[in-house]
Amino acid sequence: MARPDDEEGTAVANGHPPANGYLPVPGDTPAGKVRAETQNGPTAGCLALSGVSRDSPKTAASGTPDGPKTPLAPEEETQARLLPKDPGEETPGGEGTLVPRIALSPRRFVVLLIFSAYSLVNAFQWIQYSIISNVFEGFYNVSSLHIDWLSMVYMLAYVPLIFPATWLLDTRGLRLTALLGSGLNCLGAWIKCGSVQQHLFWVSMLGQCLCSVAQVFILGLPSHIASVWFGPKEVSTACATAVLGNQLGTAVGFLLPPVLVPNTQNDTQLLSCNISTMFYGTSAVATLLFILTVIAFKEKPQYPPSQAQAVLQDSPPGEYSYVKSIRNLFKNIPFVLLLISYGIMTGAFYSVSTLLNQMILTHYEGEEVNAGRIGLTLVLAGMVGSILCGLWLDYTKTYKHTTLTVYILSFVGMVIFTFTLNLGHIIIVFVTGGLLGFFMTGYLPLGFEFAVEITYPESEGTSSGLLNAAAQIFGILFTLAQGKLTSVYGPRTGNIFLCVWMFVGIILTELNYLPTTPVLFVFSVSVTRTKDSESVGHSVTSDSL
Repeated sequence: MARPDDEEGTAVANGHPPANGYLPVPGDTPAGKVRAETQNGPTAGCLALSGVSRDSPKTAASGTPDGPKTPLAPEEETQARLLPKDPGEETPGGEGTLVPRIALSPRRFVVLLIFSAYSLVNAFQWIQYSIISNVFEGFYNVSSLHIDWLSMVYMLAYVPLIFPATWLLDTRGLRLTALLGSGLNCLGAWIKCGSVQQHLFWVSMLGQCLCSVAQVFILGLPSHIASVWFGPKEVSTACATAVLGNQLGTAVGFLLPPVLVPNTQNDTQLLSCNISTMFYGTSAVATLLFILTVIAFKEKPQYPPSQAQAVLQDSPPGEYSYVKSIRNLFKNIPFVLLLISYGIMTGAFYSVSTLLNQMILTHYEGEEVNAGRIGLTLVLAGMVGSILCGLWLDYTKTYKHTTLTVYILSFVGMVIFTFTLNLGHIIIVFVTGGLLGFFMTGYLPLGFEFAVEITYPESEGTSSGLLNAAAQIFGILFTLAQGKLTSVYGPRTGNIFLCVWMFVGIILTELNYLPTTPVLFVFSVSVTRTKDSESVGHSVTSDSL
């Protein structure tokens, strides 16, 4: 994103060559005031982004700076330039103030691991019913729609609760949000242990509802953890890894339930015992992770991981307005396009995951275990795609190009999966399912990172929360519609329905990609100063996006 220094278009005073990470300012401008200059602007000294002038009296007299000047990485420099400031507002740190200490904490890996683990357990509980839907239909003596709602309740609970959950994250912090997510996940798992009787479907639904509430405090955290705990060169990879935990949980949810709870409906006692084993095992793991969260999960590291985080952490909390943040996001045209296209893609993934057992058993009767393995293949391939996409973004920062390419390839994968499902060779379904998962699941972290990029400096929790809310809404609608089409007309018709919507998502992503669209609504955030017709512009170049 950041342009090379020779493209900044600024002049410097003689004897003061520009240093990477410092912004030129007019010689008569007080320290701490930054003004945009044209390419042939006045001769200027250099002002450190921390607000310390390179030409301050002490420095000029001694020829030695008062404190160390840490050059910024391109990503940090861009973020620091983007920080919103009122006209005439002092940048953090007055004259003579040392640059804040920047350090990477080893604890960041522990925090990321714990979060990924309890996110895994939550995702496992989401899909554990749907992948053996025929087994639970027989055990509880309910319809397939009842079992589908055990999955869709995750989506339904998210939509109204995401706004208070995001407010809680932005105002009360990371640790409390993590404790709520892990604690509710643990409580829901234990409640489901009391539902292993044929007339207690409602108890299972109650436990699943609590797990769905826990999900609200989980899905919005990946980008927040990445930005608060990880350095600029690690952010995309850390976010992808955090999302990876949720994907791995879905993979385990596809794999283990068909193995732990085989279709033994002729022996109800054995079936009850198998279901109890699955529920109690899940509860034990969830309890361990909750304890680890209480012990090891901290609000933030001792020192910020980047200059941009240092400035954000030092900003007064009263300046943040949650309602204003949401309003700004909905005025952001490219973000709205991303919101819809991300919702379509992720909603399609939720629908395919929920109905996979029904689609496979329609053409391959008695293949519950292979249905789970196909789901596992789909998610594992997607995990590889997520990691590769995260690494690619860290290396290239080509957010738009990568997002559009992966979206198109996901559509192609869905078309291939749709028209090869009924060929009678289940090995083909493994291959096409893996291809579909590689691109469809690999898209998830791209959406998070692209949203953070085009909405900075709005809160990562707010943007990711809105993305997930859109995904849940589309997930419910797609699951209900595709489920009905599948039961009446067959799996191919239901999958074609998803293909049509994914094509619409490609068009929306292309609109977001074209330079003729209202890119200026996002990549230009300006604060106009009416006095002397001066303006301070904070803009992100779209060349690398």
